[in-house]
Amino acid sequence: MFSKRRGLVAAALVASATLVLPLHTGSAQPATAQAPQRTVFEVTATTPEARTKIARTGVDVLGQTGDKLTVIAEPRQHLLLRATGLPLNNLGDADAQLADLGKADFTDPTGEVGAQDFPSGYTGYHNFAEMTAELNQAVADHPNLVSLRSIGKSYQGRDLWAVKISDNPSVDESEPEALFTCNQHAREHLTVEMCLHIIKRYTDNYASNSAIKSTVDSREIWVIPSVNPDGAEYDIATGSFRAWRKNRQPNSTATGTDPNRNWGYQWGCCGGSSGSGSSDTYRGTAAFSAPEVARVRDFTNSRVVGGVQQIKSHIDWHTFSELILWPYGYTYNDTAAGLDATQANVFQTMGRRMASLNGYTPQQASDLYITDGSVDDWMWAAHKIWSYTFEMYPRSASGTSGFYPRDTLIAAQTSRNDTAVQLLLDYTDCVPRITGRTC
Repeated sequence: MFSKRRGLVAAALVASATLVLPLHTGSAQPATAQAPQRTVFEVTATTPEARTKIARTGVDVLGQTGDKLTVIAEPRQHLLLRATGLPLNNLGDADAQLADLGKADFTDPTGEVGAQDFPSGYTGYHNFAEMTAELNQAVADHPNLVSLRSIGKSYQGRDLWAVKISDNPSVDESEPEALFTCNQHAREHLTVEMCLHIIKRYTDNYASNSAIKSTVDSREIWVIPSVNPDGAEYDIATGSFRAWRKNRQPNSTATGTDPNRNWGYQWGCCGGSSGSGSSDTYRGTAAFSAPEVARVRDFTNSRVVGGVQQIKSHIDWHTFSELILWPYGYTYNDTAAGLDATQANVFQTMGRRMASLNGYTPQQASDLYITDGSVDDWMWAAHKIWSYTFEMYPRSASGTSGFYPRDTLIAAQTSRNDTAVQLLLDYTDCVPRITGRTC
């Protein structure tokens, strides 16, 4: 399962093209304007408050390495960065770095979405049509373990696929449920591979691995491999990368809403997102204004059965920096409304235990910098789902390359999370058991 089937999906690739899109030229620029130079900076910021100051300039934060943040700044943001008074190191032209990451496997002068694919060195990644083919193949290979449904459409009309893994996938059993979501941010293609790996692991190994069989027999596992398929397709549409983050929904000044600033809890509350449509952290016109976010919300709400939320645990996969994050992101405080000291201890204990298994750094989300309107804050506040964000490989990177590890690294960096995922599934019936408590 999950072998590449480029020949089988070539027609689907073309069919999935919904419109011709221009090369990314900076969020605020019209398609015909000359692209401004996007510059990569390394900023020394030793505290969450300093990192939040950087994020609030509207720059695109790529990742954290120790006491440094790597960001992309458009010309209009250079002065804002310097005004923070924090040490800056200019790492060069972002678009030139992206162009150097790989060359297209083939060229098409039309530049149509779907006509291009991942660059050379990245063809092991799945584009949307290939991902869809693999999900259908999983159902064909394991009809007694897997069901597939669309929970709605993206802005451009692509299906938002949800996979259910269970020993009775067609039956809504009274079993604790876990949810895995991937690819909220378009350029984070490794996360799609992570979700596909989870599906593969808990189906292909069901007959031969007693621990996996026990998990599948006693849990219902939901996987949404791409929350932002439009953005992911746009990121690779020219045959080289664009470092695109948002969805492809037009706003009043530019294109795109950041899905992970569009969730409804504390939306836009605390300087952890932007109200500017040109920003990479633009939060949208209202909570859940991004259709992709609204559909995942609707799906999650639909899992309330008899007044009880069936989904008990959740991981939202991102790249990069090798972190495990937990709520809340909107406040520096360990506790806040709806999250008491006992619950905070559960989040911390589980987060640290999972990090001990995959080597990531565990911390509260706001220890990175303040964010508002994030998925894990909403999952917990709205439904008391024990929700974590995993920032995957690499731990550090120079410039934009961190979002684009070569395909030779996919297997190692997805399987690296096997034991952490299993730990969360083991405790999904009662996550507080990790601290010795009962439910």
